[in-house]
Amino acid sequence: MLNIRIWDRLRRLDRSCRCLAQTYGCGFDTVNSQRHYSGSGNTTSTKLSKRSKDTAETVIIGGGVVGVSLAYHLSKAGQKDVVLLEKSELTAGSTWHAAGLTALYHPGINVKNLHYYSIQLYGELQKETDQEVGFHQCGSIRLASVPERVDEFHYQMQRQGWNKAPQWLLEPDEVKEMHPLLNTDKVLAGLYNPGDGHIDPYSLTQALAVGARKYGAEIYMPAPVTGLKQRTDGGWDVETPHGIINARRIINAAGFWAREVGALAGLEHPMVPIHHQFIITSTIPEVEALDKELPVIRDLESSFYLRQERQGLLLGPYEHQDKMKMCDDWVINGVPPGFGKELFESDLERISDHFVMAMELVPVLQTANVQSVVCGPITYTPDILPMVGPHQGIQNYWCACGFGYGIIHAGGVGKYLSDWILTGEPPYDLIELDPNRYSKWTTRDYLFKKARESYGLNNLLGYPKEERPTGRPTDRVSGIYDVLLERGAEMGFHAGWDQPNWFAQPGDDAGYKPNFRRTNWFRPVGRECEMVLQTAGIIDLTPFGKIEVAGKDAHQFIDRICANVVPKVGCTNISHMLTPRGHVYAELTVTSLTPEKFLCVTGSGSELHDLR
Repeated sequence: MLNIRIWDRLRRLDRSCRCLAQTYGCGFDTVNSQRHYSGSGNTTSTKLSKRSKDTAETVIIGGGVVGVSLAYHLSKAGQKDVVLLEKSELTAGSTWHAAGLTALYHPGINVKNLHYYSIQLYGELQKETDQEVGFHQCGSIRLASVPERVDEFHYQMQRQGWNKAPQWLLEPDEVKEMHPLLNTDKVLAGLYNPGDGHIDPYSLTQALAVGARKYGAEIYMPAPVTGLKQRTDGGWDVETPHGIINARRIINAAGFWAREVGALAGLEHPMVPIHHQFIITSTIPEVEALDKELPVIRDLESSFYLRQERQGLLLGPYEHQDKMKMCDDWVINGVPPGFGKELFESDLERISDHFVMAMELVPVLQTANVQSVVCGPITYTPDILPMVGPHQGIQNYWCACGFGYGIIHAGGVGKYLSDWILTGEPPYDLIELDPNRYSKWTTRDYLFKKARESYGLNNLLGYPKEERPTGRPTDRVSGIYDVLLERGAEMGFHAGWDQPNWFAQPGDDAGYKPNFRRTNWFRPVGRECEMVLQTAGIIDLTPFGKIEVAGKDAHQFIDRICANVVPKVGCTNISHMLTPRGHVYAELTVTSLTPEKFLCVTGSGSELHDLR
C-alpha cells in the first residue's frame, strides 16, 4: 500500500513535470538553495555586445563547462587570442541541468588523473576568481551488496597505489556511521573516496568564464558557428553570423551539437544524446536534522546514485538498456533548432524499479515528497568515454566532446589539452580517449546499439579483460573469422575487429565467463602458451596496425624515434617510440626488411595514434 501511495503521487508529479518541461528548463544552485529557471534556447538578441576578433590562435566551439574550462586553461597558461563561441548562452545543452557529481573514482587508471585534477581545481577556483562555485566535498561511498562486488573493490584497491586520489574500504558498520539514513542489512562493504562530492554546474562554469576573461580570453555569445573552411596553411575560417574568424586551430567542445560542428568539417563523430532523469525531494525532516552533509551514495546493484540536495535528497538512476531512451532522431535529423535550456518530458515508469530499491536502502524516501523531476540530454559515445585530442587526417581540428560525465572531466581535460597544445605533446597517456579510436566501421547502427548497452550497463561489474557483445561483429570481419569460430575461438574486441582471445577445445568450459579469481580461460590459455613454447603457433594479427617505413633515410628515422637499437636486416625487436621530450609514446615491433625498408607493427587501434 505504501508503494502504491507513493507512485500515485509520483505519477501526478510526472504529469506536472511534463507540462513544465515544455515551457522551462531548470538548474540547481546547491549553495544558494534556489532554482534557476531559463526559457527557450532561442536567444532573444542576435547581436554581440562587442565586435568579434578577426583572428585567433584557438577558437573553442561550445560554451558548456568543458569548452569554458579549455578557454580558462589556455589563456591562463599564456596563450594569446583565445576565443570561445557559444551559440546561445553559457551552460546551455547538458551542463546546466547536470546533477554535478564529482568523483575521484574511475575504473581505468589513466582517466583518474583527469578526475583528480578537476577536484583539486574546483577546490581552489573560488579563491582565484572570487566566484562561488557551490563545491560540496562530502565524500562518496560505493556500495557492495554481492560478493562479486566486494571482489571488484579489492581489485580496484590493489591498483590504487598508482594514483594520488585517496580511497579505502569500509565495513558495513562504518558505512552506517557515515550515512546514518541507510538500511545496511544487505551491504557487505563500501568503497570510500573522501574528496568526492558535488558542485553547482552553473556556478562552476561561470567561475571558469570569469577566470578565462581575467586571463585574456574572449567569449562571444550568441555566436553560432555556421561554417568551417580549412585554409591552405592548415588554419580555419570559422564562419558566424557576425563575421569570419581566422583561427590557427579549432576545438569542437559543442556537446550534443558536436556532430553538427563535425559535419561542417566533413567528419561524423559517433555520439548520441541519452535521456537521463533524476528526482529531487522536498525537505526530509531526518535529513534536515543532520549536523553534517551526507556522503554521495552509489548503489551499484540497484544502479543509482543518491546525494543530499539542500535538506532533501536527489536520486539519479541508470535504467536498463531495454527501458532507457535516446535521441537517435537527433543523430539522423540533427538537434532541433533552438534547443538549449529545455528538458524532455519525464517518464517515471522507466525508473520506478530503481525508486523502489532506493526506498528500501534509504527508508526515509518512503514518506518523502518528490519536488521535481529533471530529464535532460547527456551525450554518449559507443564506449561511454569522451573523444579528446587532435583528429587524424585533418589539420588543427581538436575534439573535446562526447562527455557523459562532463562536470568531473571538465577541469582535467581543459588542463590536459592546453598542455598538449602549448607543448606539442600530451602530458600523459590517454589513448583510451583518442578520437581516432573510431573509424568507418563505427556505423550509426553500431553507435545506437553500443550506447544503449553502455548506458544500461553503467554500473556493471568491472572485470579485467571485459568483453561486451552488443554490435559484434562489425563491418570489420577478417577473411579467417568463420574458420576461427569453427576451431573454437572465443573472441575479443579490438578496434572494430573480433580477434581470438583463446580457443576452447572439446571438454573446455567455453564462453565468456569473467571472474576476479580464476576464469574459465585460465587453463586453456596456459595450454596454448605451452604449445607455442614447445612447438609453434600462428596468431591472428589482423587488428594490429602495420606501418611500412621506407626510403634512404628510413634507418636514420627509426633510430631517431625509437629508444632501442635498429634491428639488423632480417631481425625483429621491440622498440619504444619516444616523444621529442623523451617520454614513451608507443610500443612498436620493428622488423628490418632491407637497409631502407622497415615493417612496424603496433597495437590494435593505435595506428593513427602512432602516426601522429
